[in-house]
Amino acid sequence: MRLTSSIITILKNKYLLSLAAFAVIILFLDHNNIFEQMQRKQELQDLQAKKKYYTEEIEKTKKDLGDLSNNPATIEKYAREHFQMKRDNEDVFIVDSTGSTLKN
Repeated sequence: MRLTSSIITILKNKYLLSLAAFAVIILFLDHNNIFEQMQRKQELQDLQAKKKYYTEEIEKTKKDLGDLSNNPATIEKYAREHFQMKRDNEDVFIVDSTGSTLKN
């Protein structure tokens, strides 16, 4: 009897009820609720990882561009690898490494 009467008096406290209602609204019903915040935090981490990757790729590309503009041997190597270019007195054989076999 004493326990139930103390619970009832706590539940009748208007400040506690308003604090509980405020917490429920802020944590679960607001458009910036806790679940949205966790999702946005994960999205931010993903975007930061992508930013790091693309920054590294930009630095790599700038280095390659510097090599291509200064070194003729690098230009020749790039042309041979990416455009299958060859000199006049040589033959180039391209081997397909996908592992496909001929079927009859």
